[in-house]
Amino acid sequence: MIRNRIARQVSRLNGLSLNEFDLSQPPGDPGLFGPGSMVWEVHGDFPSMLCGGIAALLLQMQHPLALAGVRDHSDFRTDLFGRLRRTSQFIAVTSFGNRQDACTLIEKVKKIHRYVTGKAPRGREYRADDPALLTWVHVAETYSFLAAHLRYKNPLLSREEQDRYYREAALTGQALGAMHIPVTVTDVEEYLQAMRPQLCIDERTCEVSRLLFSAPAPSVAARPVMDIMLRAGGDLLPEWTSVPGRPPASRLRRQMTRYSMQGVAALLRWAVTDGARAKAIRRAALSAEG
Repeated sequence: MIRNRIARQVSRLNGLSLNEFDLSQPPGDPGLFGPGSMVWEVHGDFPSMLCGGIAALLLQMQHPLALAGVRDHSDFRTDLFGRLRRTSQFIAVTSFGNRQDACTLIEKVKKIHRYVTGKAPRGREYRADDPALLTWVHVAETYSFLAAHLRYKNPLLSREEQDRYYREAALTGQALGAMHIPVTVTDVEEYLQAMRPQLCIDERTCEVSRLLFSAPAPSVAARPVMDIMLRAGGDLLPEWTSVPGRPPASRLRRQMTRYSMQGVAALLRWAVTDGARAKAIRRAALSAEG
């Protein structure tokens, strides 16, 4: 069946395919956020999260210290999708998993961060557990997730709901060690503007971008869909920056990308009916019934 084939293809990109955590257990555990939270609302739409995740990576790597940590301490060149799956797993478990699993994974990542240190090309030292660097990674990520949700899922989210999303999501960033996280739309926009002098696009940034855009698709049939999602992710970047190594798209091409992504999103929502949010809702509902 076509729906099952698409769902299987999607599962290969999903961090839950690692089968290390069970989002359906234990019954009644609401996790870190719970039903009714804006984190469940924003992170619960798989197509927009995929698109937002691409945008987040393209934005995060424009910080030279964040990029250096990834280049020096990961196997992204040989296993890009493995790294993306692990990131997807972290988002899924901290957003929708039970409280114990979410806290366990946060502590695991914090432990890894303690050993990620080094020097960027110009001699600047970096530490993955640097609170300022963690704040950059967190803000770039949540900004991208929300931007994707507003464009491809629900453009009618109120400003209060958007602010609430940032406030809730900050709890995960703070647990990882980030500090002074902006928690409103206005504060996030001001933060990103303030960070611009620290960002750059150089050959190292373009290398990661090339690897991302040339990464093999799960199948021949998935290639066009993957290309649309990659372009749509790049299209989510703030207006003051661009996809590393690529000329800015024309207005017509941007519109074509957005229309195509709307179609892809509808297809994926039809095919993937039992995602992380659905599992978490069933788990939490058992508490109310009991």
